[in-house]
Amino acid sequence: MALYFLLVLCIFGSARAQSKPPNTIGLGSSLHPTGQPTAWYSASGHFAFGFYPQGSGYKVGIWLVWGSINTVVWTVFRDDPEISVDSTLEFIDGILVLKESNSAYKTVAGSSESALYANLLDNGNFVLYNQDHKIIYESFHFPTDTILGGQNLPSGGKLVSSFSSTNHSSGRFRLMMQVDGNLVAYPRNLNQPVDAYWASQIYCTGCRNHLLLNSTGILLLINDTDSSVIRQLYTPLMQKERAIYRATLDYDGNFRLYSHEFNSNSNSKMVVEWEAIDDLCLVKGFCGLNSYCLRSDHNAPSCMCLPGSYLRENDPSFGDCQRNFTRGRCINGKEDTSIYKITTTANLTWEDPPYFVTSFLGKEDCGKSCLEDCDCDASLFDEIGQCMKHKLPLRYVKGAHEGFHTAFFKVSNLAVENPTTDSVNPPWVVILVLSISFIMYSGTALAFSGFYVFQFRTINYRKLLQTGTTGLTKDFILRTCSYWELKRATDGFKEELGKGAFGVVYKGSFDKGRNLVAVKRLEKVVEEGEREFRAEMRVIGRTRHRNLVRLLGYCAEGSKRVLVYEYMSNGCVANLLFRAATRPDWNLRVNIALDVARGMLYLHEECEAPIIHCDIKPQNILLDEFLTAKISDFGLAKLLMPDQTKTFTGVRGTRGYLAPEWQTNSPISVKVDVYSYGIVLLEIICCRRNIEVTATKIEEIQLSKWAYSCLVENEIDKLVGSEEVDKKTLEGMISVAIWCIQDEPALRPPMKKVLQMLQGIIDIPIPPCPSPSS
Repeated sequence: MALYFLLVLCIFGSARAQSKPPNTIGLGSSLHPTGQPTAWYSASGHFAFGFYPQGSGYKVGIWLVWGSINTVVWTVFRDDPEISVDSTLEFIDGILVLKESNSAYKTVAGSSESALYANLLDNGNFVLYNQDHKIIYESFHFPTDTILGGQNLPSGGKLVSSFSSTNHSSGRFRLMMQVDGNLVAYPRNLNQPVDAYWASQIYCTGCRNHLLLNSTGILLLINDTDSSVIRQLYTPLMQKERAIYRATLDYDGNFRLYSHEFNSNSNSKMVVEWEAIDDLCLVKGFCGLNSYCLRSDHNAPSCMCLPGSYLRENDPSFGDCQRNFTRGRCINGKEDTSIYKITTTANLTWEDPPYFVTSFLGKEDCGKSCLEDCDCDASLFDEIGQCMKHKLPLRYVKGAHEGFHTAFFKVSNLAVENPTTDSVNPPWVVILVLSISFIMYSGTALAFSGFYVFQFRTINYRKLLQTGTTGLTKDFILRTCSYWELKRATDGFKEELGKGAFGVVYKGSFDKGRNLVAVKRLEKVVEEGEREFRAEMRVIGRTRHRNLVRLLGYCAEGSKRVLVYEYMSNGCVANLLFRAATRPDWNLRVNIALDVARGMLYLHEECEAPIIHCDIKPQNILLDEFLTAKISDFGLAKLLMPDQTKTFTGVRGTRGYLAPEWQTNSPISVKVDVYSYGIVLLEIICCRRNIEVTATKIEEIQLSKWAYSCLVENEIDKLVGSEEVDKKTLEGMISVAIWCIQDEPALRPPMKKVLQMLQGIIDIPIPPCPSPSS
C-alpha cells in the first residue's frame, strides 16, 4: 500500500511538473545588478528580464537581445531614481519585489493571488502563475513605450516615450488610445486637439477600440465590441521567418514599427517597417520654446533659436531658447521704437493662437504694427493676407513651404543678437554630450545627490497608499512633500503671490529654479482650514483639464497643511481687468471668457460626478504663460454624487457673485456657478467690477442692471466706451451674461449651452429681465 501511494505521488508530481512551461522561475529566486544571475531569459534567449545599466546605476526591465545591442522594451519604476548596486530582485511570498539598499521593498509584479512561479515568455511577456497554473499577472498589461507582437494597447491606454535612447525615464511625448476610438499622439502633458500631431483619423461616437500588434507584424485597430478590424495601420509585404516585431513611441515623438530578424547563424537585422510621421518637424514639441525646426533632406532636422533669442544654458535638453535682451517699458501705451527693430524671416510658421488677428494690414504694416505694440513679440503674415500678433514664448515653430509666410520678430537695437544661424542641437545630441561629460567627471556626482534625494521622495506616496494615513489617497495620486522641502523651495515662504480666506500663496521653485510652483500654506489649520485642505485635495486632485489649475502635491505634517500648484506666471484675471494701465485686448478677453466656460463645463458635466465650484470670480481665474485662463481655488467646492443634481449647504462664495438661492436656504445646483459666471462675463466685457460706487451716474453703479438696460435700449457701445469691438459679438456676449444671471435657476442655461452660444454654434434668444421684481 505504501508503495502504491508513493507511485501516485510520483505520478501526480510529474504531472504538475510537466504542466509548467520551460525556464520557470521559482519562489526564492533572486537577481543582482552585478552578481549572477543579473537577468532571467526566455526559452529562445531573445528576451531578458532583470537589471540593466542606466546612468550611474541600474533599472529593472525587459529587453530584446539582438547582437551586441540590447533594446529595452519595458521598464518598471521608470521615473524613480536609479537603483544602486546593492539592490536585489526577490521572488518571495508570491510576489516579485525590489529590495533597495535602504531595505525598502517595492512590488515589481504581483496580484491579489499568491504566485507559485514566474516565466518570461518568448514573446517578451513576463507572467506570474498561481498554483492552478493560471496566469495572474502579465507585464503586457502595463506597457511603457513599446508593444510587442501579441500585445495590445487597450482603450484608455497610453504609451509614453523614453527621455532618450539611453535614458528610459518618461520623455516628452505620449500616444493615447482614446475612448473615442482614435489613436492620437500628443506632447506628454497636453491632450487638447490643437496639440495633437498625429492621429489614426478614426471618428466615431460610443465606440471603443484597441491597438493590436500581432506576431506577424500587422498593426491594426480592432473594435472592442465585435472584434472587427477598424483599420490596418501596417501590413508587411512579405512574411519574415524568425522575426520579432515591436511598435515603439520613440524619444523623438515618432511612432515606429520595427522588425528584428534572427537567422540561423545567430546574426540579427533591425528594420524600420513603418513610421507614423515622415517629417519630424511635424512632431509638436520636437524643438523647444522659441526655437524652430529646420528640415534636412538627409539628416535629422535641426532646431534653431528664433531671432533675438539664445539657447538656455540651464535647460539644454529640450532646446528652449529665451530672449537675449530685457524689454523696456511702454510710453503712454506705445512701444519705444527707438530701442527695437524688426527682423524679418521668410517661410516660418507656427500654430500658437494669436492674441490679435486682422486682415486690414499689408505685409510691411504687419511688422510695423508689431514694432509699435507693447504686447507684441512676433507677428506672422500668412498666405491669405492675415496679420497675427503673438507674445513669447512661441511653440511648434517650423519651416513653411517657400513663399507662404513671413514672420516678423521684435529684437533689440542695443543687444548683440543671436539670430537664426545659431543652431540648437536636437535633444538626443545634447543628451549624448551630457552623458559623456557625466562619465568623464563622475566625481561631481555628489553635487547631484540632492536632486536624486528630491526625486526619491516621489515614491513616498505609494507608501501612504498602503498605510492610508491621509484618508484621501484612495481618490488620486499626488506628490507628497515635506514641510522642510517646501520651506526651502519658497526661500522661507518669502515671495507672496496672493492671500485668501484661509491662507497665503507663495512663489516657489524646484530643480534649481527650473520648475516654478505656487505653494498655498493654510494658516487656519482648524476646522475651516482642514475642511478647505481636504476639499481641494478631494476635488482638484481627481480633475485634469486644460482650463483648471493643476494640483501637483501637498504636505500634511502634523498641523501643517500646504498645497502645491502649477505656477501661473501672468497672475489673476482680476489684476488684468481692474488694475492694468490699459484695457486688455478684446480678443484676449473673449478667449478668457471661453476658457473659463470650458473649465466650468468640465466640472459640471464631464467629471464622473458634478462639481460645484461655489466661488467663481476673477480673483480665482489665473493666466499661464500663454495667457490661457484656468480656474483655481477649490476650497469651497461641493462634490455631488453621480446621480445628484441638487444639495443643501451653508452659504459659500463671495458677495457680488452669489446667486439669489444662496440667500433663501434653497437647495443649490451647478446653476449657482452659472450665475457667478454671468457676473464675471460682464466684468470681462466691461473691464470693471460689478459694483462701482464711484460711477459717475447712478444707473451705472451696478453693472448687471446697467448692462441689461443698455441691451434693451440698444446702447451696448456705452459698456466698452471708445474701444472698437465687433458689435455682434459684444451683443451676443452681453445676452449670454444676462441669461446666466437670471434670478430663477431654471432659466439659466447649462454651461454646455453657454459655451455653444458664445461660440456661435446655436442662436442666442433675447433674454428677459434678470430680476423681474426689481
